[in-house]
This record gives sequence, structure tokens and C-alpha cells, in this order.
Amino acid sequence: MPHAVTQPKSDLKPAETLTIQDVANYAGVSKATVSRFLNRGGEQLSADVEARVAAAVRALGYSPSPMAQALKRGKSRLIGLVVADVSNSFSVAVLRGVEKACRDAGYMVMLFNLGNDEQLEREAIRSLSAYRVEGFILHTLGHDAGALADAAQLGKPVVLVDRKVGDAQVDLVALDNLSAVHEAAAHLLEAGYRRLLFISEPIKAISSRNERARAFQNFIAEHEDSLGGSVFEARTGDDAALDEALRALRRDAGEAPVAVLAANAVISLRVAAAAARLGWQLGTDLGLVGFDDPEWAALVGPGLSTISQPTDDIGRAATNCLIERLQGAQLAPRQVLLPGTLVKRGSTRRG
Repeated sequence: MPHAVTQPKSDLKPAETLTIQDVANYAGVSKATVSRFLNRGGEQLSADVEARVAAAVRALGYSPSPMAQALKRGKSRLIGLVVADVSNSFSVAVLRGVEKACRDAGYMVMLFNLGNDEQLEREAIRSLSAYRVEGFILHTLGHDAGALADAAQLGKPVVLVDRKVGDAQVDLVALDNLSAVHEAAAHLLEAGYRRLLFISEPIKAISSRNERARAFQNFIAEHEDSLGGSVFEARTGDDAALDEALRALRRDAGEAPVAVLAANAVISLRVAAAAARLGWQLGTDLGLVGFDDPEWAALVGPGLSTISQPTDDIGRAATNCLIERLQGAQLAPRQVLLPGTLVKRGSTRRG
């Protein structure tokens, strides 16, 4: 004899708080029966029971938790993303690329922002692991190899973005810094600037900053007959030291045109502000090319010339590398270096 589905009561729970037990009670079946219906689409259930459970699910508006279902299968479909500083335009742009690639592949992103605090790197791994992320994409400060060791202990694959961590044998996706610096410096040389200053935040052990500084120094050495240059590390908040470094650049150059190659968007903005304090016109009194091409670059002064990083491609490539590892790819550690694009604007026009 067919069983009638229990009629809904007036005090039904909101759909978002319903559980399998609620569906089972409504349909007059066990939790295991509802679970079989949800996971196998009614397979191994009689037509009568399948109809009762389906009617209960529709009547209650029940929707199973994707996370709960994924965990039952042993997969969370979560990717842990750790970024050095979410207020940095590069980090935000890479995040967008990671999110798009994850969405396309059926994964979700869990973000941990270090806020430039290197003490949080290992905590980031522990915190994200508590949510059972399947792997990590790390854009860290590049100091703490212990964070990578923690991830390895958990058996989770890791892909690094932008910065190496010691001699860690893991996949890395980054800008081709050597080519990018060469292109930027060659543009300044061609534009007629003869004394250059590479300005970076404190370089420390951050691999991308080291690579850019070394590439700059090599370019200067290769063109020593027509070009001079040096490196300056600008500490956060010390505008007086930055102003003095720019004055020294002009003083030492004599009548030769001078320019700055800024290691990132933060430094580009600080140099533009310093030029304004000194009463200098970008392009004429001081050339400027900066790494990263944030939306505001075209709006500062005559427009800032930049090296635009392929941030979306970097985020997507890092995600694809990680998903390949999650799918069982047994490959040697890969280094994926992507080209930048020189964007010429008024800050490198001398006349």
C-alpha cells in the first residue's frame, strides 16, 4: 500500500537550516535512505521510497551542502590562497586570476592575508588546513621555509607565485624579471636618460626584488659606456630619505637626464609623490618606469610608464599547476615565467 508523505507543518525550519534528518522525518524514512537518494539519485531505492524522498526534498526546499558532500567523497574542492598583502594591487590582480581558474575547474578559494607579517605564514597553513583545503597557492613574503615544510607534512601540493622560498623544490609561476627589467631599462636608455636609479622596498631575501635589482645592475654594467646607475632601498614611511636619494641622483648626474625604475606600484606612487614635493615634472625632470600597471597609473601626472604584469595569466597558471598536481601529475618542479608588457606614457617623454 502506498505511503502518504507527511503534510508540512507550519513551523518548518528555514531551508538553509534543514538537515538530512529533517528530510527523513518528513518522508518517514531513515537518514541513510535520504543519503542514498542524494548521493546516488535514487539508485537502490524502491520507486515508492524514491518518490517519497523526492517529494519531501521539494516540499522542504532542501539543498544538500556542497561542502558536506565533497567531504564525504574525501575532497573539499577548496584551494588555499595565501597572499603577502591584499591591499597590494598585484596581489588583488593575481587573486582574480586564481578565482576565475578555480571557478572554471569547480573549486573555491579560501584566502589568508598575511598583511606583510612574516610571523603569520605558518599560521596561514594551519588555519587553511583546518578547512581541509586540498592544496596551496602561496604568494608569501618568501622568508619562512617552515610554512612550506608544514604543507609538505600534510601531504598538500604547493605552488608558489612571484617569489621563491629558499631552495624549495615546488612549482613556481612568476614574471620573467630578467626580460622585464631589460625592456624597461632599454626604454629609458632609448628615451635619452643617462643616469638611472632602481628603487625597491627593502630587498631582504625576497627573490623577485633580488632578481630585479641584479638584472638592473647587469644592464648598467653592459651599457657602462653610455649609462650609469645604482640601487636604493626605500624604507616604508621614510620620505625624507627617498627625497634625498632623488636629489643625489640629480646632483651626481650633472646635466645628464635622470630616471627611476620602480620595483613595484607602491614605489612608483611614492616616487611620483616625491617628485611633486621636489617640484619636478615627470618625464622632463625625472623619468619614471614602474613595475605593475594599476588603474591609477594613467592618471598620475602625465601618466606613468609601466611594466604590466600578466597577473590574470599568473593566477590562472598557478591554479592549473596545482590542479594538475591534485589530479596526480608526477612531474619535476616547474618554473613558469611569463613576459611583461611595456606600457609607454608621459613619464618617460623628455620633451
